[in-house]
Amino acid sequence: MICVVNYGLGNIEAICNIYKRLNISVRVASTADELSGAEKIILPGVGAFDRAMALLDKSGMRETLDQLVLDHKRLVLGICVGMQILAKRSEEGSLGGLGWIDADVRKFNLATMSPKAYLPHMGWNDVIPRIDEGLFRGLGPSSRFYFLHSYYFAQKSEQMVLAVTDYFGTFASSVRAGNIHGVQFHPEKSHQWGIQLLKNFADL
Repeated sequence: MICVVNYGLGNIEAICNIYKRLNISVRVASTADELSGAEKIILPGVGAFDRAMALLDKSGMRETLDQLVLDHKRLVLGICVGMQILAKRSEEGSLGGLGWIDADVRKFNLATMSPKAYLPHMGWNDVIPRIDEGLFRGLGPSSRFYFLHSYYFAQKSEQMVLAVTDYFGTFASSVRAGNIHGVQFHPEKSHQWGIQLLKNFADL
C-alpha cells in the first residue's frame, strides 16, 4: 500500500488519481495511526521549506515517518519541497529539515547565471536520468517534467544523483540515498512521464 502524506501541502488528489487510474492501491495518511502501516510513502510539497517543516511537525506524523523510513527502511519519495525537506537545512529558512539525506538546499544564484535566467524556475524542462532503471525505468533523455522552484538540492555525494536538469547550469533534479528518493519536479503534473515515474515507484 502506498501512503501519500497529508500534512497540509502538495497535490495529494492528483497523485492519488494517477494511482487509481493505474489500479494501484493508494491511500492518504493524515495521522500517525493512518501512516503506521505504509509499505511505501510519498511526501509531497509545495511552497516554502520552513512552512513545510512546521506543518509536518504539527501533523504528529514526524516520529512515525522517522521510524518507517530510518528504522524499517520503507521506500519514500519526496516531491518538490517534499524532496527539499529530506535535507538537513535550507537557505530558504531557519528550521532544520528531516536530515534523512546529507545535503543542503540552496538558492539559485542569478548573479552567476545567464541574464535570461529568472526565478522561480517554472515550467517544463528536460530531466536526464543517469540510469535506466528504478525510478527512471523506461524514461530516456527526452523525458520532460514540470518544475516550480527557486532553490535546488545540493547533495554531498554525486553517487546520490539519479537525474540532472540544466537551468543555465546543471543541478540534481532527482536523488536517492538507499530507500529514500526525491524528485525536484512534479510528476503529478507531468503527463505520461510523470505517470511512468509514479508507476515505477510503485514497482520498486
